[in-house]
Amino acid sequence: MFKWLFPNKEKKKVENVTLDQESKDLLVEWVHFYEKLNEENRLKFDKRLLSFLEEVTLTGVGCEVELLDKLLIASSAIIPVFNFPNWVYTDLNEVLLRPKPFNKNYDNNSPQNITGMVGNGYLNGKMVLSKTSLRLGFQAEKDKKNVGIHEFIHLIDGADGAIDGIPKVLMEKQYALPWMDMVYQKIKEITEGENEINPYGATNEQEFLAVTSEYFLEHPLQLKKKHPELYEMLHYFFNEK
Repeated sequence: MFKWLFPNKEKKKVENVTLDQESKDLLVEWVHFYEKLNEENRLKFDKRLLSFLEEVTLTGVGCEVELLDKLLIASSAIIPVFNFPNWVYTDLNEVLLRPKPFNKNYDNNSPQNITGMVGNGYLNGKMVLSKTSLRLGFQAEKDKKNVGIHEFIHLIDGADGAIDGIPKVLMEKQYALPWMDMVYQKIKEITEGENEINPYGATNEQEFLAVTSEYFLEHPLQLKKKHPELYEMLHYFFNEK
């Protein structure tokens, strides 16, 4: 099995820097993925978190980026690629944190229903997240939603040049057709009310990948029980041991 990546940034070395105890305590309290890691893997997570925070600028837009926000954003980035130690988000330079959900024009007088966004144009190299939604994603574990992880899945999907629901950087070529067959079947089930996957996953192929990846990364055993074939494919994508 091969996995191919596109690192074009030089990773900054943080081997001699350690995460402070306050940050570790917050991670244990808020990030279930981190809480379950053994001590060796926590140290790996800590170093990758510090490296991410060195490489990516976090900017508050109408709110303060607090320590907890920094940790949750970095955790959202690391969790999907934890089994890929050399992964670098090559197309991300800055994460903009807004105080609450927003619309595509950032118009405060219109309905606010967007919790996270990546894309082209103004958003080239940027991600926008809602602070309240980011925190809720790590609090409400049972809802299988996590906007931080969701948006980083889009970046992983787009690492091959297109956010299209086919994460070529995570799969060998022969898996593309079986994956898309599964995607269309599951989208059909969602639209017909035949399964409990978040209906937003039926929007299109790329949202299906992001939604089901959230599900897999937060509730793998539940996904395995209810959707074993989907579980096996995502298990392969994320290089789970």
